[in-house]
Amino acid sequence: MDLERILFTQGFGSRRQCRALIAEGRVSVAGSICTDDAAQFPTDDLTFDVDGASWRYRERAYLMLNKPAGYECSREPQHHLSVFGLLPAQLVTRGVQCVGRLDEDTTGLLLLSDDGQFVHAYTSPKRKVPKTYLASTRHALDEGQLRALREGVLLHGEKTPIAAAAARIRDERLLEITVNEGKYHQVKRMIAAAGNRCESLHRARIGGLALPPSLAPGAWQWLDPAQLDALSTR
Repeated sequence: MDLERILFTQGFGSRRQCRALIAEGRVSVAGSICTDDAAQFPTDDLTFDVDGASWRYRERAYLMLNKPAGYECSREPQHHLSVFGLLPAQLVTRGVQCVGRLDEDTTGLLLLSDDGQFVHAYTSPKRKVPKTYLASTRHALDEGQLRALREGVLLHGEKTPIAAAAARIRDERLLEITVNEGKYHQVKRMIAAAGNRCESLHRARIGGLALPPSLAPGAWQWLDPAQLDALSTR
């Protein structure tokens, strides 16, 4: 692939902007500055530098982000900051989007990608991808509330009860709950329907992929092959 297209596909701007980066000597491959935008390079395991920062070519972007509170999963946020402001501009330019959404006040594991099929696969209700949350509650939890969550609670506007795939007490006021759907404010509404109130919510796992303890709030990382595989496990 020619160098101009490599930069363009990786989010370094329009084709004109990519040509300018190359012509200005700001791009190097294998340690050598390249000023020929038509120069051809194999993309397998390709790493290049722009303004001294190293980038690896990736045909598709698959990311995880530890979403902090106070951020909206939108490119055009209404009342708070956008999660896209936590990413490098190149990833935003290449068109990554949130794989599902977390409420402004919900924290934890958020996936992003520019692969439309991937996004659809992990947001489609038909896939029933399990998502595990940690919810702190206003009142102490009890077995009656857990039983209601496991057997199913009827949410306002729904015709049939919705049951948690799993629910257990982690602490007196800390609930671990797994759901297979992704309805609006679902976990919060389920907890309310069971007779309690959700004070804070954190997504800890999607499928078999857990949020790494080492990933700080607001930080992101690429998903490696093992982590992508883990998403498909239950």
